Amino acid sequence: MSQASRKFLTKSLTLTVSIGLSVFSNISIAGERLTLTGSSTVAPLALEMAKRYEKNHPDVRINVQTGGSTRGINDARVGLSDIGMVSRGLKDSEKDLTPHVIALDGIGIIVHSSNTVTQLTRDQIVDIYTGNIKNWRQVGGDDVEITVVNKAEGRSTLELFLHFFKLKNSQIKPQVVIGDNQQGIKTVSGNPGAIGYVSIGTAEFEHNRGTAIKLLPMDGEQASVVGVASGDYPLSRPLNLVTKGELNGVTADFIKFVQSDAVSDLIENQFFVAP
Repeated sequence: MSQASRKFLTKSLTLTVSIGLSVFSNISIAGERLTLTGSSTVAPLALEMAKRYEKNHPDVRINVQTGGSTRGINDARVGLSDIGMVSRGLKDSEKDLTPHVIALDGIGIIVHSSNTVTQLTRDQIVDIYTGNIKNWRQVGGDDVEITVVNKAEGRSTLELFLHFFKLKNSQIKPQVVIGDNQQGIKTVSGNPGAIGYVSIGTAEFEHNRGTAIKLLPMDGEQASVVGVASGDYPLSRPLNLVTKGELNGVTADFIKFVQSDAVSDLIENQFFVAP
């Protein structure tokens, strides 16, 4: 064999080995990836849990995407995600999925911090959202037009709100329709006449940061993490990760991790309640 032929053969073998290692490496990495999609309420907590898990498992990469609880259900069901994020209990039609509770949360009514109204009855909230009450002076506040902020279709917060107040979405007369909690908080904090409803944990966190919102009581119970933890606050919900089929591999290990004491501080830091 000539020297030139030996050099060519050596390069060919080296290239073949390199390609083989590259393909094997990609397969290995792909096998250590998780995708979570769904609820914007669950997402910030899931992201912090994912970061901690990745720190303990450097070979794993976890991608967290929002889009609402309905997306979380649908993606987990058809395999577009490994885990769905759902900020409510599962319906009878969703029993093909398995819920894994990671925290508890409540839904609270928020208004601008300058609003002089300190409480609303259930009937008043219904009348505001259905357009029968249009000015804050009608419920003891200042002469300011009410801006009704409602959640978009597919958001579990909307479903729970409608169920709790025995309303249909077609009855709601909103001026603004928003998606996630941060949009709702931004809208209300920027409009002295606005009213909305968001995650209590998120609202309490933003209020403590100085954001111009306040939570109103519900049925005489202050909307707070403490009220959710005690069970006294009436409008609460589980925050779930949902999966389809038998758990195994990194998915099973991650679910076990997020339900352990290793993340209890993250739940508290996000102003949620450990289950």
